[in-house]
Amino acid sequence: MIGSKIHCGCGERAVIKKTNRLSNDCADLYCECKNKECGHSFVVSLYYSHTLSPSAKATENLAVHLVRALSPQGRASLQQQLTLF
Repeated sequence: MIGSKIHCGCGERAVIKKTNRLSNDCADLYCECKNKECGHSFVVSLYYSHTLSPSAKATENLAVHLVRALSPQGRASLQQQLTLF
């Protein structure tokens, strides 16, 4: 989260000490308040909510990347399904 700021309940800034990525769209951020007198440590859940503007990538590019990510069996299955069109 470059440029993002996490704040503690006391109002001071907090530091992200550890990130536990749960998926591509969700992570738990383990934080610690920078105010030594406070000493609060807490977890912030960060997750994808919704799109404001769709990706500028062309649909064809997205399809190519998805196909490349398939296993050989998945590609064969897709190829067989595409022959139906």
